[in-house]
Amino acid sequence: MKLASLKAGRDGQLLVVSNDLDRAVASPEIAANLQDALDDWQNLAPRLAELAETLAAGTARGAFDLDPVDLASPLPRAYQWADGSAYVNHVELVRRARGAEMPASFWTDPLMYQGGSDSFIGPYDPIAVASADWGIDFEAEVAVLVDDVPMGVGVAEAGQHIQLLMLVNDVSLRGLIPGELEKGFGFFHGKPSTAFSPVAVTPDELGQAWDGGRLHLPLYCDLNGQPFGRANAGIDMTFDFPTLIAHAAKSRPLGAGTIIGSGTVSNKQDTGHGSALAEGGVGYSCIAELRMLETINDGAPKTPFMTFGDHIHIEMPDAEGNTIFGAIDQEVVRYDGP
Repeated sequence: MKLASLKAGRDGQLLVVSNDLDRAVASPEIAANLQDALDDWQNLAPRLAELAETLAAGTARGAFDLDPVDLASPLPRAYQWADGSAYVNHVELVRRARGAEMPASFWTDPLMYQGGSDSFIGPYDPIAVASADWGIDFEAEVAVLVDDVPMGVGVAEAGQHIQLLMLVNDVSLRGLIPGELEKGFGFFHGKPSTAFSPVAVTPDELGQAWDGGRLHLPLYCDLNGQPFGRANAGIDMTFDFPTLIAHAAKSRPLGAGTIIGSGTVSNKQDTGHGSALAEGGVGYSCIAELRMLETINDGAPKTPFMTFGDHIHIEMPDAEGNTIFGAIDQEVVRYDGP
């Protein structure tokens, strides 16, 4: 089953979407929006699945052709967005480039930050930034949506709470992050509004690519129309999603609709820290990693961060080349104020 949110009010209108993402049908009699569905998932998911079957059969009343430009992120706003850093290669690369030691605990205890969740942007919405000097970067990730998770849940049980998966563009402003981290209190300005894929999908849609904890498919990133990254989300993921969920729920319950992110997908590629597509590797899921490798190899980065007019496209195809989640397709634009 694939679900989306038509842009409508603060929380969107829930849509059931066809497998090829071409057709959709609203379901106000079942749930007005995705948050309502997740609040009563065990009862409402079977009814939504039945609607998905009628849509596939061509018998759904009120079905219409879907334009992804009309979609918000599946959850236009959420009660909680907690982003991990499950690909420790990404963390190690960034730290190595600035000469920082890698604490041993990073391999056994996940990193996680709590992002802003009140203003997600749609998959085709522009990335509005006030200054190109802020170091604008994309970060391509995978995320899961959970139902209610009890505090202290074990890893073995945590996976049972995963109900939907999505793709993420966790936009980062690299020029602002160092100053914030120096204060010792985490990200804020350096992490503006996040975008998610047009649809969220149930795990059964992923077949053998989903093993219950990791999604074993390549994540495509094209920057300004050119291939930039093809890292596989199932490779080098040090902490799987059940581990990330259990980590997030260590000292608090997680409300239905909580989004847990994987962090930037990153593959070592048998080179220690990866290599660009032009060098025969699978590339990167953010610009910062390429810049860090350039710093390690050449003493300084040469690839610029994004600027106004730049364009990022993030998508994940299945084994047959068909899109699963639809595309995150965004242009960076100047924000001139309210």
